[in-house]
Amino acid sequence: MADDASNIVAFPGAQGQPQNSSANRNGSSNMRSDLVDEASKVIPEPPVLINLVSARVKQLNLGRAPLIQTDHRMGAADIALTEIIQGKIGVDGEEVED
Repeated sequence: MADDASNIVAFPGAQGQPQNSSANRNGSSNMRSDLVDEASKVIPEPPVLINLVSARVKQLNLGRAPLIQTDHRMGAADIALTEIIQGKIGVDGEEVED
């Protein structure tokens, strides 16, 4: 683990992958907890946030280009969270009451 392993949160559904802190663009199984906290301010409902991050990670892993500047240390989940924080992606449509 890296020196600052307390800043890493395991990404759900990444079973069988090594749980180390070396993120890669092909889909790290870890997320930075500070990014999770910031994204939670944008999308406060945990199930919605999880589904959005999961869907975006899948897109990135299938070859879609990131909508933000990235560096080699960012995993797909970190990229997705940063895109949410910066307002590049979000939930489509608001629920309308009858």
